[in-house]
Amino acid sequence: MEQTKKSTFKLLFYLKKNELKKNGNAPIMARITIDGTAKTLGTKLEINPKNWDLKYGRVEGKSATALNINQKLDNVRGRIDKIYDDMLKHEGFATAQKVKLSFLGVGVMDDAVLKVFKDQNEDFEKMVAKGKRSQSTYSKYNTVYNHLSEFIRERYHRDDMAFRELTSDFIREFDFFLRIDKECTHNTVWVYTMPVIALAELAIKKGLIRDNPFEDYEISMEETDRSYLLKEDVETLMLLKPSKPRYELVKDLFIFSCFTGLSYIDIKKLKWSNIQSFFDGHQWIISRRKKSDVASNVRLLEIPKRIIEKYRGVTRNDFVFPMPSNATCNTHIGKLIEEAGIVTEQKVTFHTARHTFATMFLTEGVPLESLSKMMGHKNISTTQIYAKITSQKISKDMDLVSPKFKAMEDAFIIKMESEEVALLNEHTNADVIYDTEEITV
Repeated sequence: MEQTKKSTFKLLFYLKKNELKKNGNAPIMARITIDGTAKTLGTKLEINPKNWDLKYGRVEGKSATALNINQKLDNVRGRIDKIYDDMLKHEGFATAQKVKLSFLGVGVMDDAVLKVFKDQNEDFEKMVAKGKRSQSTYSKYNTVYNHLSEFIRERYHRDDMAFRELTSDFIREFDFFLRIDKECTHNTVWVYTMPVIALAELAIKKGLIRDNPFEDYEISMEETDRSYLLKEDVETLMLLKPSKPRYELVKDLFIFSCFTGLSYIDIKKLKWSNIQSFFDGHQWIISRRKKSDVASNVRLLEIPKRIIEKYRGVTRNDFVFPMPSNATCNTHIGKLIEEAGIVTEQKVTFHTARHTFATMFLTEGVPLESLSKMMGHKNISTTQIYAKITSQKISKDMDLVSPKFKAMEDAFIIKMESEEVALLNEHTNADVIYDTEEITV
């Protein structure tokens, strides 16, 4: 087959000098010739014609620009060579047109990565329109799609690629692209690579590939300190009279979240029908989280009940609260925190209230399992994050256990005091001479 390839297949890079760009550069083209039939395609690279080596089809010199472009040309050649070899191996023949289209990802790949991703996003958009999925999650998937599309264009010089072409290097290079080119943080990289990994798993289910090409790739979320307010900070904010009337609503909504754990979107969609008298005779919020569709049942304490009643009849529909935009809430919260004189290490946003609910109620002794149910977490491991970030909880726990060691402590103190007295008497009755150098050491 190698001999056949040499006699029938040829790839040539050349400049399209009749279409110079304004900067004087010429586009670098690729000509694929198989059995005498040629097809051309653009490489999306350009160079000044003066620096082009016509004989070797490469950029002359060892400048950074020359090395960079030559490396990309080598990548293009490597991709086209592999496409040609794969076609001979799997289909028994190859044409210049088929190789070109496969390289460009046009028309010949129903199992193309971006095509499947786009179809998935379109289906997800329909669910968003019906209120079954979150708009923010849809926006995240679109962002990942755009990053992945740009990565494939820049790294592989193509518009798409088949699932069978994916390797472990692909996901690692995409990880690097997100960190360096897009300057994403580690946790953002984790968020953006998860949908790509899910695409590979979907391809396996569809029978497009047999094995997961990303099986050896590992990434996990790094634990970060989540911003939250202390109980006394919540009280300070609750008693604050805002400088502007329009801040009052946002303050009430924030406090409401501090005592229910509901996120912005869950408060926004909260209806009067969600507030019910439950088995214990108390009022509860019976709902499902918008983000995860997991049940989130919270018993209402007096403070959130009063806030609910304050806004009864204000809205014209079944929604409990008139909700400003999330951006407006975050802006007003920043002003309120400043006016209240509350100092925090991290920026306070509306979502800080949900974290505050978790840490405040955990600190006051609510079991982790109960807190997990109220917050609508799928796994208790998510709730356990909050158990690690409050020293107040540890202090309260130690206060509870400390009395149980009182007898041991008293006995130990008596023993230590008796030893100190004995040592003091020993030093008093003995002529002890200390070397000055020994003391300093």
